[in-house]
Amino acid sequence: MELTVYFIVCPLVFLAGLVDSIAGGGGLISLPAYFLAGIPPHLSIGTNKLSSSIGTAISTFRFCRNKSVNWGLAVPSILLALTGSALGAKLALLVDEDIMKNILLVVLPIVAFYIFRNKNLNTDEVITPLPRKKLFVIISLVSLGVATYDGFYGPGTGTFLLLLYTGLGKMDIRIASGNTKLVNLSSNIAALVTFLINGKILLPLGLTAALFSIAGHSIGSGLVLKNGYKIVKPLILVVLVLLFISLIKPE
Repeated sequence: MELTVYFIVCPLVFLAGLVDSIAGGGGLISLPAYFLAGIPPHLSIGTNKLSSSIGTAISTFRFCRNKSVNWGLAVPSILLALTGSALGAKLALLVDEDIMKNILLVVLPIVAFYIFRNKNLNTDEVITPLPRKKLFVIISLVSLGVATYDGFYGPGTGTFLLLLYTGLGKMDIRIASGNTKLVNLSSNIAALVTFLINGKILLPLGLTAALFSIAGHSIGSGLVLKNGYKIVKPLILVVLVLLFISLIKPE
C-alpha cells in the first residue's frame, strides 16, 4: 500500500479522535478519511471499524469504571446490538460498491445535520422514569435499530443512542451514557468480525490508524475548550466537502 494513503488517513483519524473526545461526531471525519485516500467503500467501512473499535474499547473501559451502568438493560441491549450490527454489516457487503457510494452521498449529510442539530442535551431537566416493561421494550428496539445502522455505516451511532435513550427512554444522562458506550462497543465488535471474516479490512492501515485515534482521544480529553462543537464544526464541514468531491469525481 502506498505511503500517501497513510499520510491521508492517519492525520484525519487523529483529528477525528480529537474531535470525538471534545464534542463527539468523530466518525464524520474518520470514515471519510478512508474514502479520501481512494479506498473502496467496503474496505473503508471495515478498516474504519478496526481503528474505531480499539478507541471505543478504551473509552468504554474508562467510562464503565467511573460512571453508572444499568446492567439489567445493558445485557439484552448488548446481545441485540451484536445481532443488529452483524446483520447491518452483512447487508452492507451485499450492496454493490458503486451503489454504496451513492447511498453515502445521501446518508452522510443527513447524519451530519442530525448530529449538529441535536448535539446539546438538557442535563438539568427533571425526568420521569418510564415503567420497567415499557423502558425495556424501547431500549431494546433502539439498541437493535441503531446497531444495525452502525454495522451498515456507522458515524453518529453513539450520539443517536444517547439521544434516543434519554429522549424516548427517559433515562438519566449518566446511566444512558454508560449504556451507550457498552452498546456502541458491542456493535463495533460485531461489525468488525463480520468485515474481517469477509476479508474487508486492511489490517496494517487499520492498526496504524488506531494508534493515531488513541493519540487524538488522549490529547483531546486533556483539553478544556468552551463551545467545543462550534470549533470542530468547520473541520467536519471541510472533510465532508472533500468527501463529496472524491465521491462525485469521474473515475
